[in-house]
Amino acid sequence: MTKTTKVLIIGSGPAGYTAAIYAARANLQPIQALGIQPGGQLTITTDVENFPGFADVIQGPWLMEQMRLQAQHVGTEMIEDMIDSVDFSKRPFVCKTDSGQVIEAETVIISTGAQARWLGLESEQKFRGFGVSACATCDGFFYKGKKVMVVGGGNSAVEEAMYLTNFASEVILVHRRDSLRAEKIAQDRLFANPKIRVIWDSVVEEIAGEENPLSVTGVKLRNLKTDQVNELAVDGVFVAIGHTPMSEIFKGQVELDEEGYIKVTPGSTATNIPGVFAAGDVADKVFRQAVTAAGLGCMAALEAERFLTHQV
Repeated sequence: MTKTTKVLIIGSGPAGYTAAIYAARANLQPIQALGIQPGGQLTITTDVENFPGFADVIQGPWLMEQMRLQAQHVGTEMIEDMIDSVDFSKRPFVCKTDSGQVIEAETVIISTGAQARWLGLESEQKFRGFGVSACATCDGFFYKGKKVMVVGGGNSAVEEAMYLTNFASEVILVHRRDSLRAEKIAQDRLFANPKIRVIWDSVVEEIAGEENPLSVTGVKLRNLKTDQVNELAVDGVFVAIGHTPMSEIFKGQVELDEEGYIKVTPGSTATNIPGVFAAGDVADKVFRQAVTAAGLGCMAALEAERFLTHQV
């Protein structure tokens, strides 16, 4: 059986759900394929303090559930499935789900997000959200006057470390090599900051912490040149080794940059394919915030509506 829709939204999270809300309110009867992790990265985020409208701390999974319910309430049809192939060569666009469902769509909004790259440690998984984070902008506030560690050596790691100096008493940057990959001007700022010290040629072996409540207390570091293992007391660990945009199935369909992010027209969510739009972290490698993703989802829905209006 083939479903047809004016707007297909691929993926969920703040961008996808907001796009669904706006598209449904525009009477476009959107279909939303929720994907493998409905709600996206916020479903594994505990305390959220920076989403407008809530005076008290809220939980990421709860916020995503509320967005989902709102999108359903205004008329979005949701499919608990993931899109595994797309054909954007002609309209209507043809998309197929993992279960074999075929969806023909006049417009498509891609909101598949991006995933933070992790170190792959069991202890990292254990303390994720309880002292281990991949977003200084999201969680830096919780480390006022505390000692934190940033793992990485690129622009993202340097930016995270610099941002954390606004809160932490000390920031330790750990890099597996003896030089950073970050831009020279960013490095100069980092080395000039008295709150930051760098540990070279080292990798994280294990993250240690308390059980009740779950909290990070330290890190075991191994020097790659001497093989010596040292323990360091820290209150939080920020992993900044990059993000992977979830754009694999769109390769050869829409234009991607060298890192795999979907290219959009400046000031817009439009891709190089008329009628295909991209919103949220799959297209935004700069901000990667829930509120900016939601804003881009709104833009994508409004642009899809205008596109459809001009097709008549």
